Amino acid sequence: MAKNKTPKPDDVAGGRLLDQLRVPQGPVDLSAWDTRATTGFPGGKDEGKLALDAIGPEVSEWQERLFAEGRKGGERRVLLVLQGMDTSGKGGVIRHGAGLMDPQGMRITSFKAPTAAEKRRGFLWRIRQALPGPGMVGIFDRSHYEDVLIARVRNLVAPPVWNRRYEQINEFEAELAASGVTVVKCFLHISPDEQKIRLEERLDNPTKHWKYNPGDVDERELWPDYAEAYQAALEQCNNAETPWYVIPSDRKWYRNWAVTTLLLETLKDLNPEWPKADFDVDVEKARLAAT
Repeated sequence: MAKNKTPKPDDVAGGRLLDQLRVPQGPVDLSAWDTRATTGFPGGKDEGKLALDAIGPEVSEWQERLFAEGRKGGERRVLLVLQGMDTSGKGGVIRHGAGLMDPQGMRITSFKAPTAAEKRRGFLWRIRQALPGPGMVGIFDRSHYEDVLIARVRNLVAPPVWNRRYEQINEFEAELAASGVTVVKCFLHISPDEQKIRLEERLDNPTKHWKYNPGDVDERELWPDYAEAYQAALEQCNNAETPWYVIPSDRKWYRNWAVTTLLLETLKDLNPEWPKADFDVDVEKARLAAT
C-alpha cells in the first residue's frame, strides 16, 4: 500500500480478520502470539490511522441498521468484550473505535471491583444488568472474566470456586447466543516491555498522572500468573458461537483498527436490513404535501 494512500474500508489482507485473529480450539500459549504483529493489514501507522477513519461511515451505517431493527421488534444485539492487562488499551479502543458509532445505539459499561451487595448476588448478576438491549451494541471494559482472572491470581475465592466459573461462563454465553446476542471477545495482548513503556509515559507526563495507579506495579509483578490465568480463560471458554480473538496491541493504531474491523465484519455478518415502513408511504407523502 502506498504511503498515505486512503485505504478502502474492506482492505484486509489475507481474508476476514474474524478468521485470522480467532483463537483456535485447544491449548493456548500466548507467547506464540506476536504482540507487535499487524495481522491482516499491509501498511504502517499512517495508513492504519487512515484506514480506521475510512471504515467509520460503514461501521456507523451498519450500527444504525441494527439499531433500527431493534426499534422495530428485532432481538439481535452485539456485545464487545474487552479484556487485557493494565495499559493494554481498552479505553483507547472505546475512544477511537466506538467513537465512530452513534452513542444512542451503544451501551458502554466499565466493571470495577464488585460491591458487597453485588457479591451476594453471584458473579454474573451485575453482568446481566449491563447487557445491551435489542438493536444495541454493548461494550464491556473488563467483564465476567475478571472472576476467573484477578479472582484466581489474587486468591479472592477458593480454587474450586473459580474452577466452577468456567463452565458457568460457558453456559451464560451459550444463553446469550441463543437469545440473539453476538458476543465478540477480544483479548488485547501486550508485552511486559510495552506495558512498562506506557506506565513510564504516565509518570513522565503530568497530564497523565491521573491514569497512573501505584497498584499497576503490584499487578505487573504477577505477570506470569496473569498470563497463565488468561491462557486458561481463552482455552476453556473458547466456543464455536462465542470464540476469543487475540488482538496484538503493542501498536495502538493497529489495535484500534483491528477491533473496529472485527466489529464491522460482525455487523455485516448479521446483515440487519432497514425495517419496512408500517404505513402507506404515498398516503403520508400526500398528507405532508397538503400541510
